[in-house]
Amino acid sequence: MPTSAMSTTTTATEQLQALRAPTGPYVDLEAMIQLRFCAQDLDLSARKLSQSLQAGQTRTRFRGRGMEFEEVRHYQAGDDIRSIDWRVTARTQVPHTKLYREERERPVLVVTDQRPAMFFGSQTCFKSVTACYCAALIAWAALKNNDRIGGLIFNDVNEQDLRPKRSRHSLLALLRGLHEFNQGLQSPLAEKAAQPLSQRLSDLRRIAKPGSALFIISDFHDLDEDCREQLYQLSRHCEITLLPIHDPLEATLPTNKLLTVSDGVQRKQIDSSNSQARYQAHFQQQQKNLKHLSGQLGLGLLPVSTTDNPITLLQQQLGARACRR
Repeated sequence: MPTSAMSTTTTATEQLQALRAPTGPYVDLEAMIQLRFCAQDLDLSARKLSQSLQAGQTRTRFRGRGMEFEEVRHYQAGDDIRSIDWRVTARTQVPHTKLYREERERPVLVVTDQRPAMFFGSQTCFKSVTACYCAALIAWAALKNNDRIGGLIFNDVNEQDLRPKRSRHSLLALLRGLHEFNQGLQSPLAEKAAQPLSQRLSDLRRIAKPGSALFIISDFHDLDEDCREQLYQLSRHCEITLLPIHDPLEATLPTNKLLTVSDGVQRKQIDSSNSQARYQAHFQQQQKNLKHLSGQLGLGLLPVSTTDNPITLLQQQLGARACRR
């Protein structure tokens, strides 16, 4: 078999392996690396004007001295004479100048929650694993778009921030950080010094620069007014997309069954038939609050279930964004 044919076959095999949905309680680093083949179809196009002062490859609605031609208009005082369109000026006998679509840089930050509350799953995999897969896919898509990629990974007591860089080494460092934090998850035993989500969002304001694209991946179980305030401050200068992760068992309980629950120290049995309605109402209210918050602040919202294949879901949602725009 020719070498080129063997290379094509190997690549196709790797792509098929990467298309498998995540399984189990812990993430596999090699699987996250293979996701680079599946991120080719993802489109992270900006929904807002880029506020970055550095030139880049993200097209914006700013008009200046970019590379892509926008329009010709009448010359105005202060316009650069180098941009005068002499052909139109000669034809109309009125000075005209060319305008170009300016390109700005858009750093991408992937914020991934790896707290004990994410260490839960009932069918396919744990929420923490789904979150890592989503983060890896977004990171590979950003690198493909030649964006600077960084991230913030956190659990109850520690966090790791990686400043955005345009390099494969930076992305691999992000994947290694995701793997280490994920491997450190154990039974959901409450930590006395646990930091709430609002504190992590406050730290994110220190890291994220104006014009950044933020992808926040969490179950948002402790979303409160402090979180809303931090998200509001971030949304003033950044484009935010929320990816709430949930498990089917969090949406509805099995009917007419005795369930055993534990906080890591004590165990107790509850009758699901007595609390089924309240349980569903609580979950639906959480989803409604997230939807209302995203609409109020202009945030992107992409709910993800642990039974979803993150590859297929993100390709359907982010791959079609350019067409919806």
